[in-house]
Amino acid sequence: MSTLIAEKPATAEKPAAAPAISIPSPASPGLNEPRKPLTKKDLTADHPTWCPGCGDYSVLALFFKLLEKRQFAQENIVTVSGIGCSSRFPYFVQGHGAHFIHGRSLPFASGVSLSRPDLHVFVFGGDGDLFSIGGNHFTHTARKNIRLTCVCMDNWVYGLTKKQTSPTSPPGYKSKTDGWGAVDQPINPLKQALAAGATFVARTTHSNPNHVLQTMEAAMSHDGFSFVECLSECVEFYEGAFDASNPRKGGVFNLVPTDHDVTNEQAAYKLASEPFPGYFGLFYKVSRPTKNALEAKLNAAQQEKVKGLKDWQILQKTLDRMR
Repeated sequence: MSTLIAEKPATAEKPAAAPAISIPSPASPGLNEPRKPLTKKDLTADHPTWCPGCGDYSVLALFFKLLEKRQFAQENIVTVSGIGCSSRFPYFVQGHGAHFIHGRSLPFASGVSLSRPDLHVFVFGGDGDLFSIGGNHFTHTARKNIRLTCVCMDNWVYGLTKKQTSPTSPPGYKSKTDGWGAVDQPINPLKQALAAGATFVARTTHSNPNHVLQTMEAAMSHDGFSFVECLSECVEFYEGAFDASNPRKGGVFNLVPTDHDVTNEQAAYKLASEPFPGYFGLFYKVSRPTKNALEAKLNAAQQEKVKGLKDWQILQKTLDRMR
């Protein structure tokens, strides 16, 4: 674990089982010749179209660095998004991906993860896409512990539609929908993830590239639903929103305390409740059976019951039970 992500070893937690997947290495991909290592050029698709200075550029660049470092087979990488500035992400990655319906990235990604356990599935979304129209899907994906990595590029505003209040906008923020200043209590993504049942919850910010890279790598290595909130400044419609967390702008970057027990949900919840800028790093990590593993077990048990039967015989048994 990185020194930037404070994690206390826990004796109560059993080591997480290795993911039940088989991924060919770059040197032996099952082809006649070894593959050339992937580079950023190989992984880059279309040119990013975000506004100059957008924090999303940092997340994309560090995602490329992560893929270069881990050297997964390119066809085993999947990026999924909904709608929003950050949700343009799959357009810029040369690999499998889908720019899906607004708020529906997680159910789509869940289907990919459950049906193709050999793939590494990443979901990139904004605070509106994941916690407004997609809030219900976030809750159920977390509680089911689907094996995927979800990164929320949180900018506290609806940027794509030109400055409306989002679910994470702080009270007092003046936007086109709240000209007098936002009055609603904002969602705390970390607390939402913890309460919903996510088994990996972490927080980082685009202004600390090393921390972003190490946090995403830790999340990707987790066997279960891993959630990362990444502060990503919208320089067009909420410039300076995260200055208090950026030492280069007079702020402070507080790491999660080294004595924090990452298996203690109540402690993680309390830590996530600290006023902004709060803390950055790993808040919570536990091992719990994934839905992927549980469904695979159920499928194997049911297939065993009809072992050796032809398709029409299985259908006949089903029809007989319906009489």
